[in-house]
Amino acid sequence: MSLTAPPVLEHGLKPHLTKLAQFNTTQELEASAVYGRLRPEIDRVLNTVRVGEFASARPHVQSCIRALAWNIERGIRTDDVIDAIRSREELRSSDVLMLSEVDYGMARTRNRFVVRDIAEALHLNYVFAPCYLALNKGSGAEKNVVGQNQESLHGNALLSPHPMHGAHALPLPNGKDKMKGDEKRIGSQRAVVADIEHPRGMFRAVCLHLDAHSSQRHRHRQMRLVLDHLDGLSPRLPVLIGGDWNTTTHDASRALYSILGYWRRIMMGVRHVLANHYPYPERWFERRLFRELERRGYAYRDLNAPGGCTLHYNIRDAAANLNMREWVPAWCFWFINWALERTGGRCSLKLDWFAGKGVRVDSERGPRVVDSILESGEQVSDHDPIVLGFHCEGN
Repeated sequence: MSLTAPPVLEHGLKPHLTKLAQFNTTQELEASAVYGRLRPEIDRVLNTVRVGEFASARPHVQSCIRALAWNIERGIRTDDVIDAIRSREELRSSDVLMLSEVDYGMARTRNRFVVRDIAEALHLNYVFAPCYLALNKGSGAEKNVVGQNQESLHGNALLSPHPMHGAHALPLPNGKDKMKGDEKRIGSQRAVVADIEHPRGMFRAVCLHLDAHSSQRHRHRQMRLVLDHLDGLSPRLPVLIGGDWNTTTHDASRALYSILGYWRRIMMGVRHVLANHYPYPERWFERRLFRELERRGYAYRDLNAPGGCTLHYNIRDAAANLNMREWVPAWCFWFINWALERTGGRCSLKLDWFAGKGVRVDSERGPRVVDSILESGEQVSDHDPIVLGFHCEGN
């Protein structure tokens, strides 16, 4: 597949976004005349997979294939993401990069095409799948950024120094109505799929971002749909899935369920949950998802650092608290903060994962969480990246 003639993501929907944002549910939106008129163009944009080619030379062939999965938090600090990948060997040497939360034309990221800028700076090929057409600037502190959205797109991406073939995206069902609440969006999460032509063996890469504001059951359903899709693809290839699976252990589909979930964890014992469940969601709260992976022949246990948390919440983080208030009532923060004061005001969760079929871990480049990705003393993203060295079976 040639990457030289990218489909067009640019559109003329900007003048209509305010009108679309006036609706409070997807049902109301889809029943409206304005949406009916604009739907063909909206569908065209959201079903487009943009590809680009910036790899300028044949990459050095390493002792194993190296993967990186990273939620880059919209790309708010895109230049710092580029610097981190360029300067840290464990990131720079990646043969495939699975990036979730990537903006195109959002005011909060200065209207950059984030994945294209990263690919161009690092001389990589890219595949970008838009998930959402954003009808406003975002949530929490993002609502107050200067400027207006241009293309108003947000999605997931794959990047590689190697050729990529058969690039496409799989839409996944929503865990909540994306028109409810302050952050209004049209669309849904999409898994990004491409076959990587690596000298050590062709393999299929999948960047997967599961819904945050959803239940454990819904995340399991999304994973099951991805695995069903992969089962139907040909030719059969080794597969590596990576990304932010939002395995919080919580049902965040409704504020009430979140509240009840927090109370349950307090009754279980805060220290017990922080030590035995947040770092190990596969043990109990998210077990359906991980049992599904193993039932379908996908390994995950040896592809991830046991208990390696990738998101860290601090009760003193004003931006995080503001974002959480979009879906957790303000009065909940009293007992959240009360509980976390007993652990220094912090808790960490394991949200980001790899899973694979037909792959084996490299003995010297095993899985790890790359922490302390800082620029000027601040985190580059709210997630830590994860890395993995592996081999395709039979090679």
